[in-house]
Amino acid sequence: MTTLLRRRPLGSSRLSILWLATVLLLLCQPSHAIKFALQAARFPAPKCIWNAAHPGELVIVTANIGPGDHQRVDIEILDSGPQRNVYLSKKNISGEKRFAVTSHSEEDVGVCFRNYLDPGKQGGPVEAKPRSRVIDLDIDIGADAVDYNAIANQESLSGLETEMRKLEGVVKEIVDEMDYLKTREERFQLTNMSTNIRVQNFAWFTLFSLVALGLWQIFHLRAFFKRKYLID
Repeated sequence: MTTLLRRRPLGSSRLSILWLATVLLLLCQPSHAIKFALQAARFPAPKCIWNAAHPGELVIVTANIGPGDHQRVDIEILDSGPQRNVYLSKKNISGEKRFAVTSHSEEDVGVCFRNYLDPGKQGGPVEAKPRSRVIDLDIDIGADAVDYNAIANQESLSGLETEMRKLEGVVKEIVDEMDYLKTREERFQLTNMSTNIRVQNFAWFTLFSLVALGLWQIFHLRAFFKRKYLID
């Protein structure tokens, strides 16, 4: 009996791998896009969008500010650490803007907007009707922030090679996240062990204190009764 082996076309195999890589990228990469209306005020409160970032990670912020009369939108990028590191601060932004920063600490990175209500053209007050500007915000962190199209053009990569490079970046980010979680787990274990040791030491100290206090009370009462000639 003769068995015929039919070889699959090379193009079909590449398309299957490309399709699988695209599906994995869509599953692995989270979406950080948000669209909202920012209310204007003379003394506005900041509206901040926070995302977790590791030290040394690239953060790309793309903000598309909609039109609005007598309004000034300011942007500030900072972290949630105790020092409140400010990475970027821009005033009166409009249209589509793109900012790139690098996180310095293991804290959340926040993108904050303020929409100031400016006076009228002649310096008079603006009418009292509420005003707002629509902001379309897109935040890319880590592997998502890498411009693989530019890398593909620079290194003359094919579509499949570009997708594999993206997968490599995603896998590296996952490995770094696992290492970070492992480090946190080890730190928590050390904290737990230290807390248990302190609790045990406090328990022994309490026990010895109670025993010492009991012995002192016995000797004190015995001396008192001897002074009163109640016992020999």
